[in-house]
Amino acid sequence: MHERNEDQSLVTYAEAIKEAFDLALERDPSVIIVGEGVPDPKSIFGSTKGLKEKYGNSRVFDMPLSENGMTGICIGAALNGLSPVLIHQRIDFALLSLDQIINNAAKWQYMFNGAQNVKIVIRMIIGRGWGQGPQHSQSLQSIFAQIPGLKVIMPSTPKDAKGMMLSSIKDKNPVIFIEHRWLHNVTDKISKEYYEIPIDKANIIKEGKDVTVVGMSLSTLEALEAAKHVKADYKIDAEIIDLRSIRPIDYETIFQSLRKTGRLIVVDTGYKSFGIGSEIVSTCMINCFEYIKSPPEIIGLPDYPCPTAESLAENYYPSEIEISKAIFKSVGKSNINNAFYEKIKKKNQHDIPYVGYKGPF
Repeated sequence: MHERNEDQSLVTYAEAIKEAFDLALERDPSVIIVGEGVPDPKSIFGSTKGLKEKYGNSRVFDMPLSENGMTGICIGAALNGLSPVLIHQRIDFALLSLDQIINNAAKWQYMFNGAQNVKIVIRMIIGRGWGQGPQHSQSLQSIFAQIPGLKVIMPSTPKDAKGMMLSSIKDKNPVIFIEHRWLHNVTDKISKEYYEIPIDKANIIKEGKDVTVVGMSLSTLEALEAAKHVKADYKIDAEIIDLRSIRPIDYETIFQSLRKTGRLIVVDTGYKSFGIGSEIVSTCMINCFEYIKSPPEIIGLPDYPCPTAESLAENYYPSEIEISKAIFKSVGKSNINNAFYEKIKKKNQHDIPYVGYKGPF
């Protein structure tokens, strides 16, 4: 079922997720929402607000600080007919449950030849902000993307967050749902109705002919912002692909774009080394080498932990500036006026969410 254009409302990314939870809980009595902070006043950036009061504490409830144990309990619940949505407020906290996720949830269908399925969504939050530092700011999606048996998605917009959450809850196998905390206040108009968006397809959010830029989660919106500026000032037409799913990766969409543009930039929210960007570039070089006009570029985090101090964080995270520079390099454009970079630089925004990203996307 896909979204209809009628009856739309302006919502934030966090509100879109709450709408998805509300609809899923209402339609399917097997759905439960479990996680650290689910019934708290802040309700995980507002994404679970009011659900406990509406559906009761047997379907929407907090969990003890025992990530591995609770993940195992939710896997057991899934094997017994429930559809759990397990929420780890930080991807860093989910590291404590890797044994359950990797050795049980991901492998169950394979080990039992499809006779049993672990129907579970595990929601994790990544990204920087407010001096969270090395143990609370990591973007570790590549760890989960490496594991056969897991589907790993990173929606970028409120529309996709709602539709892909509903698809994830309906999916018969484990889905890792990853969202960047800077996205929670991003706004867009979406349908109030139930709709699903496939969790294995990329989306071209801006067509172009000069260079292909692949983004995921927050980096998609940063790439879109950079593309608008280079088009307006230098007539460079970048095509922006929102990856949406990082396992599986929709390579056919990327290949089709690359055959057209001949140039590739991948913008990851995680580490540049051993990351999603490296995976995409290597696969594209193997399959589309004859179309490549210039060396591909990977934009990602440097090889040291996320800093806490604002003075260090300011130059740690890539932004529209680094994406713009990569676009210029890819098309062979040099001697860019520094005034261009000053114009697009986000003032005092390197450690607090940027509120300028608004739909339609």
